[in-house]
Amino acid sequence: MRALKFQSLSRIKNPASSIQKGYRIVKKLFNQLTEITMVTDPIADYLTRIRNAQMANHRIVEIPASNLKKRITEILYDKGYILKYKFEDDNKQGLIKIALKYDANTKLPVIQSLERVSRPGLRTYAKPDELKRVKNGLGVSIISTSKGVMTDKEAKAQNVGGEVLCNIY
Repeated sequence: MRALKFQSLSRIKNPASSIQKGYRIVKKLFNQLTEITMVTDPIADYLTRIRNAQMANHRIVEIPASNLKKRITEILYDKGYILKYKFEDDNKQGLIKIALKYDANTKLPVIQSLERVSRPGLRTYAKPDELKRVKNGLGVSIISTSKGVMTDKEAKAQNVGGEVLCNIY
């Protein structure tokens, strides 16, 4: 980093250009610091972005991509919780664009609740017979198993357990 030298304004020939130069340096440092965003729980960030977009009545939400997030998005689409999705590849990790779904009559979001079950501080695992129904079978629980990411009903059908990522209804 460059250190700025402070001089009295009377000794500087063009003080306006020096102030602009200092401003540019500070702006560049700020941009470098804000580009680095560490997310300790990417699934919670994914769910929060969807939740916040729905609260603000947005039609589309953009989320940084990962293979796990892509699979969760596919499950949400298959179960009818989202309207459309698109995986875009940028030079970094990629983006997931999700078109949120709202009820035609009430204009309320189709997804009423997104809650993270297993989290980095307290992982939650369940055997196939221990998987609980969400909202008496109306909701979906997403499970990460040894056979991939799937819903709770698919995990019971294949008789596999795993980490309970989230509940959606």
